[in-house]
Amino acid sequence: MGTPKGEYSFSTCWNIKRHTVGSDMIEEIRSLGFSRVELNYNVTKEMLATIEPMIERGEIGVSSVHNTFPHTADPDYGTDSVLLGFEDEDKRKRAIGLLVQSAEYATRYGAKAVVVHPGEVPFDSNIDAELKKIYREQGLDSEAYAKLWKEMTERREALAGHYLRRIRDSLEEACDRIAAKGWAVQIGIETRSRCYQLPTLREARSIMDGLKGAPVGLWYDFGHGMMMERMGLYDNAQEMELIRGSIAGVHIHETVELSDHWCPYVHSGDNDYFDRFLSVIREAPVKVYELKAACTPQEIEQSHKMLVSKLAALRLGEDIANQSLTAGKERGKG
Repeated sequence: MGTPKGEYSFSTCWNIKRHTVGSDMIEEIRSLGFSRVELNYNVTKEMLATIEPMIERGEIGVSSVHNTFPHTADPDYGTDSVLLGFEDEDKRKRAIGLLVQSAEYATRYGAKAVVVHPGEVPFDSNIDAELKKIYREQGLDSEAYAKLWKEMTERREALAGHYLRRIRDSLEEACDRIAAKGWAVQIGIETRSRCYQLPTLREARSIMDGLKGAPVGLWYDFGHGMMMERMGLYDNAQEMELIRGSIAGVHIHETVELSDHWCPYVHSGDNDYFDRFLSVIREAPVKVYELKAACTPQEIEQSHKMLVSKLAALRLGEDIANQSLTAGKERGKG
């Protein structure tokens, strides 16, 4: 049995492929020491039949649900689609309806947030996969990478504004419908794992600025942010200040090269890089580990202990600095 994880939640993406019975999946997560879960987009209505009684009995809490929820088999409304930015008005309206449905389930389960992959700039082929292949085989500095990256960024920059406006309009419609129902749930727009997907941190800021007063915040996925930084799309350390005070929640995981959903610190062997995200984790009202099946209970426990230890050290350092500042001011008065 893992140590109690307090306010931290854990995504069902870790073990959903190992289970067909929802309650068994939740029990395995509880054995890690988590009392809260994020129900991800692969959770089916059949699984919910055995999970809902556990929620009602107070055996497990739900921090968040991941749109589209419950599972929608149609790839048009999956995790890698245009979704809230569809040109086809019928498709866009259905995407909005599915987001509102996710919010309904979140409210029913007492969750604070709905995580949504808002959209992308469409390409004829998966140019992200092509770039990642070149990255691994020839490197970031290769001529082939630079050529294809230029092609991607030119199209992305030309069309991003259009799709961001459609996403913003869709979010506004969804929020109006959610507000009309009286549901107190926040929408978290997630940083993404493919370079043609939306939003970057700067794009997320623009969406939120266009939705003043709406319950929309950034869902900061650190592993995805690391991947996009390595590929050259944005710099997390520089741009994260743009989204301070607007965090709906976080997905805690680390990337080894361009492979994500690993345990922070443990799998990379890097004791420092992930530290840049600590202050964001502390700020986030919802903190969710989103790990892959390959992560063992022992590795998860080790990673969590390292994370909370580093957060404690950060707080201590800030307290000492504040005390020194206060003492300096007092001396100045004397």
